[in-house]
Amino acid sequence: MTFIKKTLASSIAIAATAAMATAAQAQISDGAVRIGYLADMSGTYRDLAGPGGLEALRMAVEDFGGSVNGAPIEVFSADDRNSADVGANTVREWVDQRNVDLVAGMVASSVTIAVTNVLQANDKLGIISGSAASSITNEHCSPNHIHWVYDTYPLANGTAKAVVEQGGDTWFMLTADYAFGHALEGDVERVVTENGGTIVGKIRHPFPTDDFSSYILQAQGSGAKIIGLANAGADTVNAINTASQFGMVEAGQQLAGLLVFLNDVHAMGLDATQGLLLTTGWYWDMDDEAREWSQRYYDRVGRMPTMVQAGVYSSTMHYLKAVEATGTDDTQTVREHMMSQEINDFFARNGRLREDGRMVHDMYLAQVKTPAESEHEWDLYEILATIPAEEAYRPLSESQCKLVQN
Repeated sequence: MTFIKKTLASSIAIAATAAMATAAQAQISDGAVRIGYLADMSGTYRDLAGPGGLEALRMAVEDFGGSVNGAPIEVFSADDRNSADVGANTVREWVDQRNVDLVAGMVASSVTIAVTNVLQANDKLGIISGSAASSITNEHCSPNHIHWVYDTYPLANGTAKAVVEQGGDTWFMLTADYAFGHALEGDVERVVTENGGTIVGKIRHPFPTDDFSSYILQAQGSGAKIIGLANAGADTVNAINTASQFGMVEAGQQLAGLLVFLNDVHAMGLDATQGLLLTTGWYWDMDDEAREWSQRYYDRVGRMPTMVQAGVYSSTMHYLKAVEATGTDDTQTVREHMMSQEINDFFARNGRLREDGRMVHDMYLAQVKTPAESEHEWDLYEILATIPAEEAYRPLSESQCKLVQN
């Protein structure tokens, strides 16, 4: 009799567990959590996000166990080719044909702005890890996207302020001619002038550009102490290499790379980049937790991760935890839960989500090491200072976001 009672109790418990799992899965649309990774997979921004970001997302899904409350997690990807039309059309197809829940990645700011309009029209969620334009959570904010890793505001606050304080008070801006470049140029100009410096000239180049000769000659002719590079990826690498060929630094001018990634420094080498000041949202060698995750990534990819690739993992985990906690993939329910949870993981320190969709967290002023200081291939940065989360990002009091109650 006792055996029968125990068996019956066990059967009831198993049935109850199965019923709970079925109920939880019923709250997941179509019985699966679907994540689409959209990024430049083959062009200018390939190395800073690209396939490496997709691998970071897959790591997060694997570490989470491959399912949420019994519902499988499905991952698919596409190359947006840095085209707003390609990106928007891809996401429309994902929404219409695949019932996507989350769009992750996103690098070129023009693509991101187009995609977030599609997400808002269909009440789906996007988490942006690669784009830099601060307008994404300012005038282009929406209740359907979150900006995770960095933006142009702290890049300017960190690098431009530090350079002006060191005496670099006259600037010439070399800017990529699209949303990201314009935003970074504007933020740098604000910081330079607020700290007593002057913008003596500026020129915008097409995105992407292979030949920077004429632009570097104009920058040299300006007589400015600092040449500010408001571009990224291969454009930054090409500009720095051209400046080196023209002997710009030897002639007394200094380059300020306003958005420089780990892969850029690695590609150019320490001889060309030593001493360069930059602001970053994360560095693989900053502490034990970062090193542990980065080594796992390195073992899979064969190179150390950029801040964007680390941010893809961090943001995906935060999203999946919210789906698990709420038992649903409903966009607004999940977003609300994500906003209620602090973010302190291997990537973010003092992280939290604001009502404008900006994830604020500590940022870091770094300097590229000299060849003599570097102990191995990926030992590239020295962290000089921490920029606290509340000081790094645009204050909400200055926000133009319609979601912010000023």
